[in-house]
Amino acid sequence: MSETKSGRDERRANYPHFLQIPTRWMDNDVYGHVNNVTFYSYFDTAVNEFLMRFTGLDYRKKEPVGMVVETGCRFHSEIAFPDVLDLGVRVRRLGNSSVTYEIAIFKVGDETPSATGHFVHVYVRPGEMRPIPVPEHVRATLSSLLVEA
Repeated sequence: MSETKSGRDERRANYPHFLQIPTRWMDNDVYGHVNNVTFYSYFDTAVNEFLMRFTGLDYRKKEPVGMVVETGCRFHSEIAFPDVLDLGVRVRRLGNSSVTYEIAIFKVGDETPSATGHFVHVYVRPGEMRPIPVPEHVRATLSSLLVEA
């Protein structure tokens, strides 16, 4: 079992939603592994895929959106092209105007993650950029990803 610094369980079974992403040749850096900044792109892709697929998020409309206000990543083991990745997504906290996602990056077939991270969205109306409540339909859908602290 792999645990975070806080002692939380980091097994595949503890993530309710997954998105599979193949690494790309361009993801590798000169050291032959996926560059650290690419992990944040994977996080962003996994969260937004969920939101678009299950809440109907359409960033082109003038509707409330989650703006990233905080991210973090902890690296556990190396990944490199041509690895195929399973990105697990869960919600750690669902506040009034913010959502804290936790994302784990697993190599296909691995039970423990190669990286774990978090991603915080604060909901705003485009153009106003002031916090607003998480829309009810989004809140209801995100509840399915909520795990106990």
